[in-house]
Amino acid sequence: MSSTSERLPRLLAMIPYLVNRPGIEVTEVAADFGVNAQQIRRDLELLWMCGLPGYGPGDLIDLSFSGDTVTVVYDAGMRKPLRLTGQEATSLQVALRALSETPGIADTDAVRRALAKVENAVGAARRQGVVVGLADESRPVATEVGSTVEEGTRLGNALHIRYYTASRDEITERTVDPMRLVLVQGHSYLEAWCRRAGGVRLFRLDRMDDAEVLDEPTRPPAEATGTDLSGGPFRPTEPQPSVELELCPEARWVAEYYAVDEVTDLPDGFTRVVLRYSDRAWLVRLVLGLGGRGRVLAPVELATEVRQRADEALERSLHSLST
Repeated sequence: MSSTSERLPRLLAMIPYLVNRPGIEVTEVAADFGVNAQQIRRDLELLWMCGLPGYGPGDLIDLSFSGDTVTVVYDAGMRKPLRLTGQEATSLQVALRALSETPGIADTDAVRRALAKVENAVGAARRQGVVVGLADESRPVATEVGSTVEEGTRLGNALHIRYYTASRDEITERTVDPMRLVLVQGHSYLEAWCRRAGGVRLFRLDRMDDAEVLDEPTRPPAEATGTDLSGGPFRPTEPQPSVELELCPEARWVAEYYAVDEVTDLPDGFTRVVLRYSDRAWLVRLVLGLGGRGRVLAPVELATEVRQRADEALERSLHSLST
């Protein structure tokens, strides 16, 4: 029996393959896909139960067998061009980027090629307001760092990392003892004992600027236990204030890049988010940095502070130009 990771790509490729080869012999299909005929027959039996939502007559893939040959009678829309709304395209990009950043994926090159095709298609046809990016595009995906982290975790060696903490807007260097790699809410994390913090921490791989495998084994203490991720990776400390933001489509990346409590889609591509923060000055800089593409809905005093800071900056700019 094929493993799921082997079988799924084969199932996805099989219908287009069969559509272009009506009446092909099962043994020839097996030879082209590198498995035996018995496995192909199992795959075809599974495809018979796949199709469009509703999963009733006329929704499922239909196959016709004649002796040792097979023909696709109904492909459930597999031959139709893929058409996505802006929101669907963005969701697909989020999933593909997360997949491309996940250590251990068998064919990351194929994932990146698929991502490039989606991005090119969206970039060529998107209406104003369709969100393409996830976050600050000046921070590239650190695939080399991810490979280093995966190697250290696999070998059971400590790591030295250079890490960006978004909530405090600072970069620190840490020595950590890897425990496991996890994928949570579309992001890859290293769960490790942080010697600097003296506790178990989750480190997002795309926020690591550098990683080095050390020539020493991991040595997390006995009290280091895995994090309960059933409710997500974010565990706010109490008391911790929150802010309600309204984001225009170009600032939608904030909802993907930071750990938010609530995300609500609004008309015209706008988004409302509730974001917890530990540093008020950092939050003010974040909102100001959005350059009008986001505004504070609540609390009122925070919105007033942001407005005052913006007015002060504008006044200084005008004074500088006049002198």
